[in-house]
Amino acid sequence: MRLPQNTRYAVAASAALAVTLTACSGSGSGSSASTGTWDKDATVNIGSLYEPQNLDNTAGGGQGVTEALNGNVYEGLFRLTDDGKVENLLAKDYKASADGLTYTFTLRDGVTFHSGKKLTSADVKYSLEKVLADDSQSARKSNLEVVKDIATPDEHTVKVTLSKKSISFVYNLSYVWIINSQAKNLKTDEDGTGPYTLDKWTRGSALSLNRYAGYWGDQAANKKVVLHYFKDATALNNALLTNAVDVVTSEQSPDALDQFKSNQNYKVTDGDSTTKLLLAFNDKAKPFTDVKVRQAVSAAIDDKKLLESVWGGYGKLIGSMAPPTDPWYEDLTQVNAHDVAKAKKLLAEAGYAKGFSFTLDTPNYDPHPTAATFIKSQLAQVGITVKINTITPDEWYTKVYKNRDFTATLQEHVNDRDLVWYGNPDFYWGYDNKQVTQWVEQAEEASTTAEQTALLKKVNRKTAEDAASDWLYLYPQIVVASSKLSGYPLNGLNSQFYAYDIKKKG
Repeated sequence: MRLPQNTRYAVAASAALAVTLTACSGSGSGSSASTGTWDKDATVNIGSLYEPQNLDNTAGGGQGVTEALNGNVYEGLFRLTDDGKVENLLAKDYKASADGLTYTFTLRDGVTFHSGKKLTSADVKYSLEKVLADDSQSARKSNLEVVKDIATPDEHTVKVTLSKKSISFVYNLSYVWIINSQAKNLKTDEDGTGPYTLDKWTRGSALSLNRYAGYWGDQAANKKVVLHYFKDATALNNALLTNAVDVVTSEQSPDALDQFKSNQNYKVTDGDSTTKLLLAFNDKAKPFTDVKVRQAVSAAIDDKKLLESVWGGYGKLIGSMAPPTDPWYEDLTQVNAHDVAKAKKLLAEAGYAKGFSFTLDTPNYDPHPTAATFIKSQLAQVGITVKINTITPDEWYTKVYKNRDFTATLQEHVNDRDLVWYGNPDFYWGYDNKQVTQWVEQAEEASTTAEQTALLKKVNRKTAEDAASDWLYLYPQIVVASSKLSGYPLNGLNSQFYAYDIKKKG
């Protein structure tokens, strides 16, 4: 979920496709680097709307900490590339047992933490246990609860035993930061193995990273990275226009794009996003316990008109939780397509011919207030009265996510392959379909990716038919950068933004 500047918990974690793993020597590449020379001692200034709440991704650091530190300061056994593939990183290689219950990982040689301590298997064990701890707020905690035992036969070997098969296990490990087991004060400090060290974090302003001279892999293409934080898209765009920043991680103001498109000093790219805007019903609260009511609300809202009003010609309609980049994606936009007459008919069949009233808990940052107002006007056409209750991200996390004290809410879910949460009846939206839960469990224990994909396609279609939520649209991923820059990530995959390949001409 997208909770900028505060919590933005990516709780919409996923069961993922098992993908081919390839070795790498450290740094990856997003966009192609331009030919010619670049300044190897450059400072790259990055503009963002998403400041971390703290620097610990198991303690509610939020989207901002992922954007700043994932892959840059901290690394995992595996890395998720900008195009969604999984690569070996701190794991030199691994072997899985024939029954799929035991994984043995061999660690890469010559890796040190920024404190100078050598990476050992004890650090990997500690990092996994940190994710699984009772107080962990890690987005991957529930995915990794299949871990039964973690053994460290020697300093270079980690042996993990699972309670049941998990075809997504290696993929999910790409989200686990390997941290020095002796590190302290991780909410304000760090001790990772990545190509950058933390320089300084000035809350409310900026966070800077320095190239780590002792990095085990290829050195970062720039000497320093500074992430500058802004309160709104207008301020962010002004910073880009005045060269205060070189690139923005995600453009949130499509109306401002023309000034960059028509200027040869900038480059605008539209990559693949995995961020979905949801009208999430509490499927355990009346009237949304009734599938016909959920279907009616979905049909009453003109998603195309909403997308156009918020994003102009950018973004995509999406008829389910699976974006086009997911292996089990199908175009289901017609399942509950906009149809006011159908919506009224469904409401009558459900016993609400005169409509009903409900409160929509709405995060206070864009585009939620705009979307909420639009939804209110759309539902009024079918007799439904919407009371908008605007709340902060922290209030949303406590009220909606933790306490389930809501009837319907707006929220962004940023992760790829997060359809599987509809198989968990304890998730905050309360969708409970025994067949779907069974399909999700079978998919995770599948022996092949083809079997997994076939099962999750069934989940995708069934949740769409049940209008488990109303998936309003898929965000665009628009990156605006100085023409002097190359090597920056183009896609908005799970909020990560690898900076180490960014090259800046002098």
